[in-house]
Amino acid sequence: MRHVAIIYKRMRPEAARLALELKEWFVKRNTEVFIKENIDNSGVSCVYEKINIPGTVEAVVVIGGDGTFLSVARFIERKAIPIIGINLGGLGFLTEISADSCFEELEKILSGDFEIEERMVLRVSVKREGKEIFSHRVLNDAVINKGALARIIDLHATIDGHFLTHYRGDGLIICTPTGSTAYNISAGGPIIFPTAQAIILTPICPFTLTNRPIVFPANVTIVVEIAEPAADVTLTCDGQVGCLISDLDQIVVTAAATPIRIIKAPGVNHFEILRSKLKWGQA
Repeated sequence: MRHVAIIYKRMRPEAARLALELKEWFVKRNTEVFIKENIDNSGVSCVYEKINIPGTVEAVVVIGGDGTFLSVARFIERKAIPIIGINLGGLGFLTEISADSCFEELEKILSGDFEIEERMVLRVSVKREGKEIFSHRVLNDAVINKGALARIIDLHATIDGHFLTHYRGDGLIICTPTGSTAYNISAGGPIIFPTAQAIILTPICPFTLTNRPIVFPANVTIVVEIAEPAADVTLTCDGQVGCLISDLDQIVVTAAATPIRIIKAPGVNHFEILRSKLKWGQA
């Protein structure tokens, strides 16, 4: 690799220090480095900022947690640049390399000892009066819910033009296999192996208890509409970017044309991360 980008978690001095150490480490190995603190896109807005990563970059190193990884994935949404995630704590579902072992793992990666794993991504759009007013690529999930507490929302869902069901509850999660271990698992949804090709639909606290999570093949088109007039309905993508939804809007979800490419370090596997993060086998 002759040119890498390092994007590190904002407002975290330890992330900035590690980023500078990594820059020096890469430069000693004749690798050009683009380095940048991540930007803040908090709040519900259809517009968000991006970091313009140079076109010559061959890989992006993300320092932070899974949230930082998700935000950086937006900046390279239409490029085939692979991402490496370094977690400031232990292991993350996306940031799989720990800060303690990152230099050792990166040495292996530079020597060619790595695999690239492709993860499916969703394309989520909002159509209003026939026009697309919002479009976003989603690596984890798209969530539809109400801003007010303890308010039920009514939604209609169709699959490939066929009516599926009427959801009445706190909201709806539409997620990828990568996102199955995020909000989806807290709402009782299934864990799907991250390289699978599937879309998961999980109701949040459904009023009808028989409304259960459903796993669909990746080639379906899901359309969700508000069944009854409601205020403060929000679509949130990857927990970071979203917009307010009006009564006549259509939320359209399909598999995106291009996946996200993640560099897998040889010393880490998905089952180890599951055991660590979900505390399996611990008393």
